[in-house]
Amino acid sequence: MGQGKRRAAPGVADAARHVIPLNDLGRAYHHQAATIDRAVKEVLDSGWYVMGSQHDAFEREFSEAFGLGHVVGVGNGTDALELALLSVNCSPGDEVVTAANAGMYTTAACLKLGVSPRFADVDPRTLLLTASSLHPVITPRTRAVVVTHLYGQLAEMAPIVALCRAAGVAMIEDCAQAVGARSGGQYAGSFGDVACFSFYPTKNLGALGDGGAVATSDAERAQRLKQLRQYGWCERYLATVPGGRNSRLDEIQAAVLRVRLHYLGQANTRRRQLLGRYADALVGRDEYFVHCPGATSPSEDTVAHLAVMRTHRRLEVSQKLLRAGISVGVHYPVPDHKQPVLAHKYLGISLPITEAACEEVLTVPCYPELSEGEIDMICDVFSKL
Repeated sequence: MGQGKRRAAPGVADAARHVIPLNDLGRAYHHQAATIDRAVKEVLDSGWYVMGSQHDAFEREFSEAFGLGHVVGVGNGTDALELALLSVNCSPGDEVVTAANAGMYTTAACLKLGVSPRFADVDPRTLLLTASSLHPVITPRTRAVVVTHLYGQLAEMAPIVALCRAAGVAMIEDCAQAVGARSGGQYAGSFGDVACFSFYPTKNLGALGDGGAVATSDAERAQRLKQLRQYGWCERYLATVPGGRNSRLDEIQAAVLRVRLHYLGQANTRRRQLLGRYADALVGRDEYFVHCPGATSPSEDTVAHLAVMRTHRRLEVSQKLLRAGISVGVHYPVPDHKQPVLAHKYLGISLPITEAACEEVLTVPCYPELSEGEIDMICDVFSKL
């Protein structure tokens, strides 16, 4: 769920001076500094630093903003995934079906719990899971399906939810990259049984450190999640739920997130505009942006967390961008089933679309604080590829 600040594509020498960083978190802070500083000082002055009024207010405001029912703040996005899996009763021996092109975050959570990840291939244009790609992979051992709204684009959820209901498996949304994305008036995180969010600093709604949340419309599941995030307690020092741990969203991060929640809609609109301009600059070329094919402007079903290009000549394109002073990255270069820690277990697995995409995706800067001059510079390079 993370994004490196300056990571060049494999094989590209980092010799160019990076005039435009892949991300620049300082710009966002300086834009909001006065409001954030006041919120942090309020927490410091209060003398209450964990699970206090800021935490409770953020859970409530986040839920209200996106129609999420119950929101449970946790320590980070990976904890959110683990706790979501526990909340739908995943246990050793179960299988969880997911994608292999989303940075191994869901896979890592599965492995931590002793659950077996089972991988489905993705759609060749969107690089997202679909009902048709999931259907042949679900088995009687499948306990849950985890769909990542990759790069900020909503998967087509209605058929996926219908498939999971028919199969009797839980539907978990990984919304780490898609906070604020919506389709038909319904927001990411409100489609499945439970949803996970990361507030890692690079996310569209980013804290000034780690943070995460789990959301569900089920009050009983929400209560279990609240117990799981704090040792399994039903009351202080009395643990009744197995699998509990210490995973809490602290007051300072909650206060920062409350401030940034007010800016999120405007920031997401700006990201969509950037992605649309990038796509226009590539008209007539083989390259295209994954969630903005052709020259069509992105709709509200994407929040453009990352601007990810598909190109058969990644090294060449990377070098041209770097020489122009534009940083690049790859999200993500190694599919989960080929990671060194897992490759021996998945020798017989073939995911041709996923594997091809991991060789061709290239990330370019896309954040609201880019200047018009920087955007023009990036688009100029695209127009000359």
